[in-house]
Amino acid sequence: MKEYEDRWERAGRSELSSVVKNLEGDWKVERLSGPLPMPFVWKRIRSGRGTTRVSSFGPRFPFRLEQREGYVALIYLKSLSFLVDELRLEADGSWLGRANAAGTQYAWFRMTPR
Repeated sequence: MKEYEDRWERAGRSELSSVVKNLEGDWKVERLSGPLPMPFVWKRIRSGRGTTRVSSFGPRFPFRLEQREGYVALIYLKSLSFLVDELRLEADGSWLGRANAAGTQYAWFRMTPR
């Protein structure tokens, strides 16, 4: 976990902008730590909103994007509003994410263009 915390801090000091507009597109999600493997999970983001998808035909979990100081928050909607993903842009163009449930971090993940 320390490795990912260090990466999070480095990404926060980067000159790259962790801003909503840089997230437009389709993103492959790779679990770095935490429960549940995610081999078929990806995110589609358009105009400040998006969905997390499990395969191309599986369930979709909608979220809205919110710009916060130094990172972007993906705030899930409706019954999943207790879930928030926080993202920072890394130097290689991928996004480092930390997944939170009810304010408690439970996993790290990485997003790369799909």
